[in-house]
Amino acid sequence: MASTVSDDSGSARRLRQAQRGLSRLLVRDVRTLRRLIIPSRPASIPPWIEAMNAVIAQYGQAAASLAADFYDAERAAAAVPGPPFTVPVPDPPPPEQVESSLRWATKDLWPRDPDDPATTDAQRQPLAVRVEQAGRKAEAVAQKLVVDQSRSAVRGAVRRDRQAVGWARSAALGACSFCKLLATRGMVYRQDTVGFQAHDGCNCGSVPVFRGQRFELSPHAAEWERLYREYAAPYSGDQLRRFRLALAEHDSNPLPGSL
Repeated sequence: MASTVSDDSGSARRLRQAQRGLSRLLVRDVRTLRRLIIPSRPASIPPWIEAMNAVIAQYGQAAASLAADFYDAERAAAAVPGPPFTVPVPDPPPPEQVESSLRWATKDLWPRDPDDPATTDAQRQPLAVRVEQAGRKAEAVAQKLVVDQSRSAVRGAVRRDRQAVGWARSAALGACSFCKLLATRGMVYRQDTVGFQAHDGCNCGSVPVFRGQRFELSPHAAEWERLYREYAAPYSGDQLRRFRLALAEHDSNPLPGSL
C-alpha cells in the first residue's frame, strides 16, 4: 500500500519551527550590524553590505543543512529503494543579489529635498524613523535570502533524486493569504519546477514526494482550498483579494495583521 505524505507532516512543522528559530538568531545579528550604518556617510554602506553578506552566507548554510536533514528523513520514511542519495548543497545567493536587495532596503535612508516632487513620503520621515524602517527591511531581506537556501536545498534534491517525483508547498496556519493559496495546489510542482514564490518573512517550505507515495492536503489546507473554490475561484482577476476576505471571515487561523 502506498504511503501518504502531507503538506503539514510533523517533520514539515519541525522544519518550519527550526527555520523560525534560525531567523530569530539571524535578526539578532543583523540588528547588531546596524551600528555600521552611518546615515551621514553613504560610504558606510559597502562595509555593512560586506558584513551582511558574510552573515547571510553563514545562516544560509545552516538553513540548507536543516533542509538536507529534513529531506533525508522524508526519504527514509518513504522507504525509497536503491542506493543512498546525498542532498546537493545549494550555492549561496550571489553577492550582487545580496547587495541589490540591501541597497533597496536602505534606499529611503538618505535625506532628500522635501520640496522635490520625486521625494517619497518615506524619505520625508524623521531620521530615526528612516533608520528603523531601513533596519526592518534589511532584516526581512536577510531572512528571505537565508530561508531561500532551505527551500533551494529541497527543490535541488527533488530535481536530482530519481526517486522523487515533485514537491508541495507547506504553509503555517498563520501564513498570509498568498502562501495559503499556493499551499492549496498540493503536489503540482514537478522535478523540473525551478521557482518558489516567497515574500520577505515567508517561512513556507517544500515537502518532497517520492515514487509510490500518495500526496494529500492537510485538513487546514483542504479547508483553504474549499474557501478558495467557493468564494474566489469564479472571479478571474480578483481571486486573491476575495480569498483573503474569505479567510478573514471563515478561517479559524487569523491572517497576519487581521487582528
